[in-house]
Amino acid sequence: MRINLQAPRLKGEMSLEEAINLRRSVRRYKSEPLTLEQVSQLLWAAYGKNAYGKKTSPSAGACYPFEIYVVVSNVKNLKPCIYHYDSENHALELVREGDFNKSLAKACLNQRHVENAAINIIIVAHYERTTRRYGERGIRYVHIDAGHVGQNIYLQATALGLGTVAVGAFRDEEVKKVINVPGEPLYIFPVGVPES
Repeated sequence: MRINLQAPRLKGEMSLEEAINLRRSVRRYKSEPLTLEQVSQLLWAAYGKNAYGKKTSPSAGACYPFEIYVVVSNVKNLKPCIYHYDSENHALELVREGDFNKSLAKACLNQRHVENAAINIIIVAHYERTTRRYGERGIRYVHIDAGHVGQNIYLQATALGLGTVAVGAFRDEEVKKVINVPGEPLYIFPVGVPES
């Protein structure tokens, strides 16, 4: 199954400076669903294509070592499933059917915000895309690149009036079992409507 996403908005209601000033880590979410438009905008900001045909986040040597997955639990008009973000075509591709927030939260050392989030964005690394060019030094570059993607998620969530928090505490092998895709999970971003 493939879902084509709405084209991203290129002008928002909040300036970049306001988003930077208001950015914070949010761990408590209301039970309100997100919209497909919000999910589309978040994924585009994380790893979509910009005006130059490149990704929205920088990458050492333009190696782009990531695949982005979204674990959907509470989004209007979108079934709870795990989807892969096809950044070339700005679309979602079905990976696994079902609501996986509880099992993902368990893999994340029972962090409640992972379970309660409307979605969880997972950044999965393919180190070889960067290390084949830069050798062992490429591992460092992949981690730096993940920070770029994460900051884009934070700022776009803030601009949309949503909340997120960067999660790095998880059992890698358990997360891999949940998403059941190749690569190494590096970062998880639960997203929801903030409680306050």
